[in-house]
Amino acid sequence: MSEEEIQEKGNLEEAEEEEKFDEDEIELEKEVDSEEGIGEEEEVMGSGETGGEKEKKRMEKKKAEAVVNIYTSFNNTLVHVTDMSGKTLSKVTGGMVTKHGRLKANPTIAMFIAKRVSEQLKEIGVGSLYFRIRAKTRNPAPGPGANAIIKSLSREGFKILNILDTTRFPRGGPKKKGGRRGRRP
Repeated sequence: MSEEEIQEKGNLEEAEEEEKFDEDEIELEKEVDSEEGIGEEEEVMGSGETGGEKEKKRMEKKKAEAVVNIYTSFNNTLVHVTDMSGKTLSKVTGGMVTKHGRLKANPTIAMFIAKRVSEQLKEIGVGSLYFRIRAKTRNPAPGPGANAIIKSLSREGFKILNILDTTRFPRGGPKKKGGRRGRRP
């Protein structure tokens, strides 16, 4: 090999190393951008520009918040999603998902309810949720579907901000039905 061939070979190796270095820098910039929460770059037409000139702007997408009201008894499960002002965004019940009345309070059906709710919320652009769980009045625990709904929605990618139990309980109001000796079989 002559000196010219060796010199060209050395220049090629240096050029390849520089390309690798540039690619590594680009990857690092993308990682830093993703850590800072900056969204993907979008190309937007300039307002006063003519021709094919475009500006690149980095847009940060803001997700909306919603309140998920879950009412679970041992016979049914209802999910009512509202925005922060109380306007209804979605409402799904156990009867809308299954035709069997005995399955309406089942955790499996609650997962299907959550799937249907998540599809509707993703169309709207909701990303964060507040949960309000309510059981039948005087019940110590909610029905079987409440935990399944929360778990399914968190797996769908929604951020859980708060979980609140809003079950009503009487504070010494009117007398409970059933008589002095209670209900007997």
